Amino acid sequence: MTNQREQKDVVIDIRKKLKEAGPPITKECSIYRVPFDIRKHNADAYTPKIVSIGPLHHNAHPGLQNMERHKLIYCNSFLERTHTDVDTWIRYIEKIEPDLRRYYSETLQFSKEELVNIILVDSGFIFELFWKDYNKKDWTENDTFLLIPLIRDTVAVDLFLFENQIPFHVLTNLFELSRTTGSDAGVHFKVLNSDCLLDLKFSGGVLQMPKLKVEDRTEVLFRNMVALEQCHYPLESYITDYVCLLDFLINSSRDVDTLVQQEVLVNWTGDTDTVVNLFNSLGKNITQSNMNSNYLIVSHGLNYFYRNIFNKLKSTLRRDYCDSPWQTAATIAAIVLLVLSVIQTVCSIISVLPQE
Repeated sequence: MTNQREQKDVVIDIRKKLKEAGPPITKECSIYRVPFDIRKHNADAYTPKIVSIGPLHHNAHPGLQNMERHKLIYCNSFLERTHTDVDTWIRYIEKIEPDLRRYYSETLQFSKEELVNIILVDSGFIFELFWKDYNKKDWTENDTFLLIPLIRDTVAVDLFLFENQIPFHVLTNLFELSRTTGSDAGVHFKVLNSDCLLDLKFSGGVLQMPKLKVEDRTEVLFRNMVALEQCHYPLESYITDYVCLLDFLINSSRDVDTLVQQEVLVNWTGDTDTVVNLFNSLGKNITQSNMNSNYLIVSHGLNYFYRNIFNKLKSTLRRDYCDSPWQTAATIAAIVLLVLSVIQTVCSIISVLPQE
């Protein structure tokens, strides 16, 4: 009896393995293990020394464990700095998880939850590492380990390695989700090709404005132009109006990051807080006698758009439920089913009510 049960278990196990079997490499595959005949000449050239990215080397050897704590710190820093809702990232990675596995040349032994965690943490780490490398004023005591030249150079090499990768389009989509989460109720920005810095247009939730370069002398320049208008052109205060509008748009580092990401602002100061403080202080103790009509229209449009709850809901719906044709179709189908269920419930209630 025991032998029959064991034989049955073996059959079930084999059938399960056969059913789950698939081609080792699919047409979607883009991240491979380096073939043995190539690797054997210099295995170290293909193996990360300090930091693992993606699943192929995750927990592969003890030397990579120390960086796991730093990756968590960096990922958390990126999510907090960009005000990214981690649930948005998790939903996206969970949605693509079956396809994600096909981008790797070997079967991944991680569970769904483990793979989601690996991709989320490693992506956040990469984004924050690149940001801090670009904006060096953001380095803190938490970066002491990565500031060691030997460590930084080794990490840079590790990020090049063929096996040590996350599909690029996954990184792109996660970064775009962070940008969408950070945008001023779904307002978007577009660079306006104009010779006049003061030329602003707002329509359909898009604010078009010429590119503004903020550098060390920007504050002195704006302060003196505002002072000139306050003293000599109080009824033609175009620069003052422009400054006040930027003060309206910029209230936090997140706002500066959004403007930089959407390429309407170039921050040459190297520090987002400097830009925030600049435009939040330029409008202090000044008098606006008569805002020009174009800016008045833009300001009213932005205020109306921001206060309209439907724009916020639409932005959330687009970000969380309609970011692909299939997800859009599924969302519409769910709404239709919900409406039909409500109608059916109402009809059922009416049918049992006493007839006059």
